Amino acid sequence: MTIEEIIGFVSGHDGVLPLIPAPGDEWPELTWGDAFFYYSPDGVVPANIQPFATIVTKNYPGDESSRLDRPDTFRVNIHAGKEAFVHWTGHSPREAAATDVDPGVADTVIAHPVYGTAGWLAVVNPAANTEAATRDLLTTAYLLARKRYERARVRR
Repeated sequence: MTIEEIIGFVSGHDGVLPLIPAPGDEWPELTWGDAFFYYSPDGVVPANIQPFATIVTKNYPGDESSRLDRPDTFRVNIHAGKEAFVHWTGHSPREAAATDVDPGVADTVIAHPVYGTAGWLAVVNPAANTEAATRDLLTTAYLLARKRYERARVRR
């Protein structure tokens, strides 16, 4: 899967706001070229809400273990919920589990190297082994984000 394919797939869901920072806009330079996906039917980046998925194209401070500084390397980060996390990792997000999985390995669903304890999964350069799983996880993350949005709206 390419970055463009992933952006197109996620953006095809109703109410998704893709945020793709670029030079000259209001977002920090570090984020330029990355993508952040929100459920936001009004088209406004929600305040105090995390995206349900991201694509990062470079190392961030404190998040270098995936080695995204390699040519043509990116990582999809997905918040698909506890059930999906347990299915793919074999443990709950809160469990401190040692893993033998290299965070830089391509085409493998892993616990996010930094935000795994918050239930995030990650895939470096999704391809044949993980394309279907990546699409399923992105859809699950979207549906969960939509449910959170709708619950919050009912409470207002």
